Amino acid sequence: MRISMLMINELIKKKAFSVPIHLALGHEAIAVAVAAAMRPSDRLLLTHRNIHYNLACNPSLRREIDEYLLRESGLAGGQNGAMNLTNPDAGVIYTSSILANCLPVATGVAMGQWVSGGDAVTIALTGDGALEEGAFYETLMIANSLNLPLVVVIENNEWSMHTRIDERRCAIDLESIAAAFGMKFYRLAGNDLNLYCDTLRNVRNETSAARKPCMVEVSLSTLGDYTVVEEGSSQGRYINYHTGALTHVSLANGPIIDESERDPVHMLAKLVPKADITRWVHEISAELESQLQ
Repeated sequence: MRISMLMINELIKKKAFSVPIHLALGHEAIAVAVAAAMRPSDRLLLTHRNIHYNLACNPSLRREIDEYLLRESGLAGGQNGAMNLTNPDAGVIYTSSILANCLPVATGVAMGQWVSGGDAVTIALTGDGALEEGAFYETLMIANSLNLPLVVVIENNEWSMHTRIDERRCAIDLESIAAAFGMKFYRLAGNDLNLYCDTLRNVRNETSAARKPCMVEVSLSTLGDYTVVEEGSSQGRYINYHTGALTHVSLANGPIIDESERDPVHMLAKLVPKADITRWVHEISAELESQLQ
């Protein structure tokens, strides 16, 4: 997934796309965990930053890129572009570029699953910015009132576009919010892929068995931030990446962007010999390049 996004980043640098692309470098671990936890009958609803989930659910980088190029051979026939990309065959049935919009839609999907019976679960992804929308709280109230099999996952990178949480609003304690609605709450941090996968599988199964909604908060970093020193200034200005190309990041420098727990690939690389990482990068890059021929 990291290599795929770095390859897409190079195409963004070349201005290959006419639609805005939101990369998700640093978000990979939770996307892998969600995809690993899902069963064929489950449904996934996403936000504008959905590239990592679509890559986790879709083995074809070629079809993903073709969709961004608005070609008929794309994942959605060139009709959805990037911010609204869906893949119903893989359970990704709805994606919205409107803040918090997927949440009430996910409530309706979960209600349909409840009516139909069975053990299917709906998973809705959103970011910390959605906590500032009424739809977030309405979704929690309705889902819990109707005992719906809904898992709400909040990716918290502490930014909404270019504004930090502490610059725009008070702190919101999601664990307390979940308790107020009588929902189970889980918090993930540190990009431990095995822990994330085990937790999401358990969350999915518990939600299916109990037919009750729950909430998962994931602390992560959208990698690619940098500092620039402007002419006439002695101090650097911090730039937080939101969309577009990361000009200073490239696959040539390796798949690890930040050697800390902020980077899921760095954490994964700690578990295996460096020689294996080098070999895997070479093999995966060659395989993905062949898809693009």
